[in-house]
Amino acid sequence: MKEINITKLDRKRFDVLAGQARSPAAAYMSQELEWYSNEDESIIGVLLLDTIDYDYVAVALGRDEGGRFRAFAVEASHPTPDAAITWLIGTIKWHTGMGTRVFPQGDEITGTDLFTPVVPIEKMHPYFSRLSSDSAFTPAKSVINNLMPHHIDIDGNFVEQFQSTGFDSRLWELYLYAYFSEEQLFFERQYSAPDFVVKKYGKTVAIEAVIVGRKQNNPASYFKAFDTLQREIDVIEEHKNAMPIRFGSPLYSKLNKKYWELEQVNGHPLIFAIADFHDDMSMLWSSTALTNYLYGVRQEFYYDENNQLIITPIRIESHKVEGKKIPSGFFFQDNSEYVSAVLFSSSGTISKFNRLGKQAGLGDKNILMIRQGTCHDHDPNASLPKMFRYIVDEKCNETWGEGLSMFHNPSAIHPVPIELFPSIAHHRFENGQIISQLPEFHPYSSLTVNVRFVNK
Repeated sequence: MKEINITKLDRKRFDVLAGQARSPAAAYMSQELEWYSNEDESIIGVLLLDTIDYDYVAVALGRDEGGRFRAFAVEASHPTPDAAITWLIGTIKWHTGMGTRVFPQGDEITGTDLFTPVVPIEKMHPYFSRLSSDSAFTPAKSVINNLMPHHIDIDGNFVEQFQSTGFDSRLWELYLYAYFSEEQLFFERQYSAPDFVVKKYGKTVAIEAVIVGRKQNNPASYFKAFDTLQREIDVIEEHKNAMPIRFGSPLYSKLNKKYWELEQVNGHPLIFAIADFHDDMSMLWSSTALTNYLYGVRQEFYYDENNQLIITPIRIESHKVEGKKIPSGFFFQDNSEYVSAVLFSSSGTISKFNRLGKQAGLGDKNILMIRQGTCHDHDPNASLPKMFRYIVDEKCNETWGEGLSMFHNPSAIHPVPIELFPSIAHHRFENGQIISQLPEFHPYSSLTVNVRFVNK
């Protein structure tokens, strides 16, 4: 009989496989200590400390008929961690030896299959085609495949849109779903609008996802030459007018939908979560324009005679491009007091999924992944961000929340409780200044390069 080996599982890999199986309530009474798996990862397990009774709990998980990891055996009140681990390893070995790979729970849901084609190849989004077939993106594909058994397609068109014209929007929604799960928020997914209603600590927050999309005359393509992607643009001028208008259009459209009048939103904070997909790599430089537009100010700086950084806010009245003119200061427009905050990230892309998969040890082993970009410099006298570069491997600990910023509305009727979103950057507008509370490592933008090694 073949020996059954049980090994320790890295926390990051467990999170990819079964992170969605966690109940946020578990964190109130337990702390995860170690994770285990059989060889093919069909059965995994976790050792917990019961923080109420201070004894130990072992939980064995296997996939149900819908493909989700679920607990099928739990043993509590072990006096020592060794006793709990012995039980857990024995349980995993026994079920592995019995050949059990599916553990029905009786309440299965059918997850969403994103990668079986449902649209003709000529209508497929080029990034979906690449994600589906390029070995460099197998880490991202593995992450997404483990998310989807838990995903509920409320509208019934998620797959079709993900594979075609709505790829960017749907990927942004998946990213937000992964982040909210990471913050261990409870979901209410029975509503068709807004996209998310989350709860914790007796508080409810509604979130609607939106993107800055592409124009029809600028389709996505990964066959564009490198010098085209790096074409010279006047970023300063784009920040002044073009980009604020691009952000303003979808935000204003969402504002006109008056989500706060919905029963599930009324009386609760409402967040618009926006990402910029208007052009190839535009998220590398466009974030400053959003900040300027939301608060209607730009921040100029200089160094005084003592070489101390002085920041001066300059009021922006409006933005104008080619005859189109909009007022600046989204948070000061009519009805904007019902929007509690705007959530933004420049990294809710395929590369984010790819990096988190790579650091969990998933995907093609012949891919070297290098990330480089800019991050916040916490030196109070610094006027420019710092540069960073690293190789993405299993020693990395990137999170879904890394790089996310929440811009709070100073006029909000229902302010966002930040304790529901503790891991991200928070920005407020006080006395004419933007005041930021930032994590130790906060990337502004980054580029991830994949290098494939070919065996000869």
